[in-house]
Amino acid sequence: MASTRDIRRRIKSVKNTRQITKAMELVASSKMKKAQQAAMAGRPYARLLATMLANLAHRVEDMDNLHPFLIRREIKTRGILLLTTDKGLCGPLNSNLFRLVADIKAPAKFVAVGRKGAQYLARTGRDLLADFIISDRVTFAEVRVIIEFLVKQYLDGVIDTLEVIYPHFKNTLVQEPAIAPILPLDNLAAMVERLKKQAGVESSPDTRDMLFEPSSAEVLSALLPFYVNRTIHQLALAAKASEHSARMVAMKTAKDNATNLLDDLTLKYNKARQAAITNEILEIAAAQYAAAT
Repeated sequence: MASTRDIRRRIKSVKNTRQITKAMELVASSKMKKAQQAAMAGRPYARLLATMLANLAHRVEDMDNLHPFLIRREIKTRGILLLTTDKGLCGPLNSNLFRLVADIKAPAKFVAVGRKGAQYLARTGRDLLADFIISDRVTFAEVRVIIEFLVKQYLDGVIDTLEVIYPHFKNTLVQEPAIAPILPLDNLAAMVERLKKQAGVESSPDTRDMLFEPSSAEVLSALLPFYVNRTIHQLALAAKASEHSARMVAMKTAKDNATNLLDDLTLKYNKARQAAITNEILEIAAAQYAAAT
């Protein structure tokens, strides 16, 4: 049995660990609330964009060669944007995303957001075009640099698709790895329906006569880059909310485990201390008995 001194040392160490994990849980909880609020704030814009695209999509008859985003081409190299975290201690969040990357067997080029993703891609020898770091605020100015780089690679023919691997935020306890196709927008109707579903828009397209200046096709062509920007920015916000949620849950689990371990160590310490006192009493009684005889 370990000595009481060793047990006291372990109790002190576990208390310090519990204090640290509790502080990290509180910090992650605060950041998670801000990230969720930022993600919710983008929904009205998404709802309006879905409504505008729905009203325009059925008014444009010939969309062939209307915009480079709408042209489907032979897929030789996939373009993947991998949204990961800069730090660890967030449970299986990153490892689940890496499993999706490992399942990609076709030729692909990657852009990583977050140090963990960049390290994984470099370690596995995958084609990494660039890596970026964004703050917890996930401002559009930060994400726009990434979007411009990706769109340039797509238009220059370096990549033939644009897809995003990210942790989909379902709720505080569940974050599922997912792949979101962004480009090409060859099926505009399906894209509009998906955007309406994400934005919570259920109304049918407006059938009233409208006059577009300069034309409905040109207005639609101008809106498509806004759709790409909004979608990637919204996915980055969701990824950040997932990160803080996963870290909060991981730190809470670690804190609870430390509390359980502390209870076990305290019980073990009390037993060891009681055994030591009992042995001392027995030794004193034996000594007195020996002296009396």
